[in-house]
Amino acid sequence: MPDTQALVNDFLNKLKKRKIEGSQATAKQTAELLRSVISQTRMPYTNQAAALIHSVKAVGERLVAANPVELAVGNVVRRVLHIIREEDLSLTTAAMAGLNLSAESDDEDDTDRDNHPALSAAAIASASRSTLRPPSLQTLLEDVPDSAAVPHTSSSGGDSEGKSKSADKSSRSRKLKHDVIEAVNELIQDISTCRELIAEQAVEHIHQNEVILTLGSSRTVLEFLCAAKEKKRSFRVFVAEGAPRYQGHLLAKELVTRGLQTTLITDSAVFAMISRVNMVIVGAHAVMANGGVIAPVGLNMVALAAQKHAVPFVVLAGSHKLCPLYPHHPEVLLNELRSPSELLDFGEFSDCLDFGSGIGAPLLHVVNPTFDYVPPKLVSLFITDTGGHNPSYMYRLIADYYSADDLVLERRTASGN
Repeated sequence: MPDTQALVNDFLNKLKKRKIEGSQATAKQTAELLRSVISQTRMPYTNQAAALIHSVKAVGERLVAANPVELAVGNVVRRVLHIIREEDLSLTTAAMAGLNLSAESDDEDDTDRDNHPALSAAAIASASRSTLRPPSLQTLLEDVPDSAAVPHTSSSGGDSEGKSKSADKSSRSRKLKHDVIEAVNELIQDISTCRELIAEQAVEHIHQNEVILTLGSSRTVLEFLCAAKEKKRSFRVFVAEGAPRYQGHLLAKELVTRGLQTTLITDSAVFAMISRVNMVIVGAHAVMANGGVIAPVGLNMVALAAQKHAVPFVVLAGSHKLCPLYPHHPEVLLNELRSPSELLDFGEFSDCLDFGSGIGAPLLHVVNPTFDYVPPKLVSLFITDTGGHNPSYMYRLIADYYSADDLVLERRTASGN
């Protein structure tokens, strides 16, 4: 089995050098790496869930720092942390229920019942709320008197009981790791199939003889449109070219190859053409907790044009793109600047870029942002692998995937003041 540290370092190098294309591939590889980390984490005798959380957070911090703009990395790390907490809580609740049943079976003996009372519902609820916080649930279980489960009959009986408890803890440790890995496998499967699940909903949203507008290139949008075509829906697609990378050219070519009627337009022509459009369908880089969208540059302009002409603005996004953070959160890096070479030829503009003013500053500045932010008020509908959702519902959907304790991945360091 490959060394975990080597796997982590290799993945960090890929993230830093932007060698992984697309949020889906990044999310899937992140989940696979964290599965390896969990598999090779040595479980302590007590507080196993905290050990898994510590291992995942330690790696997750480094992954997020390697490429802060790729929010899918942090999303997957938080999803895995949520899985660990949920599986630990499930096992703890089951253990508590078993302990209660054991105590109730001994209630026939009044003396034993008086001496060894069963845990109350309030105690169980309190224990559940205290999961992974000191005192831990494991500590709480260990503090239950041995006699509450089995009365001492002899010294040999006590030894047998001790061995049984040790075996139970070892079994619980193995089951926790096994259940977490199984849940992570399901997460990886969900990430792998999200495009297909989104595409299956295309026929519900695209109708005969409609005109669809999109911008740039998105694999999810491509599969969505082609799925509608396969259902014998006849429609036309306007593709804005998505300057300065012109990814729309690639999407237009692929759509034509698959038999869709396609019209390629410049980004500046969007407002002129939007009145002929029935629906705007675009992909997203990330969906924030408030329903705002981080999307390829130029989409905010498209959203404003759609709102002006009352055209539905639909965003396609897999669940791995749902981010539990708000746009103003300090961990969120909304944008990054790409190379100026995508906008102009350095040879042709070399005289403008020279430090000719004598004050140490170039005469020409080139700004080439990667993303736009589209506020939730401009979005009509989100289509995810779990169905269609209004922007106002996204916070509730996101809450099902993450724990509040994991929103901040950076560990606090004590200040020297």
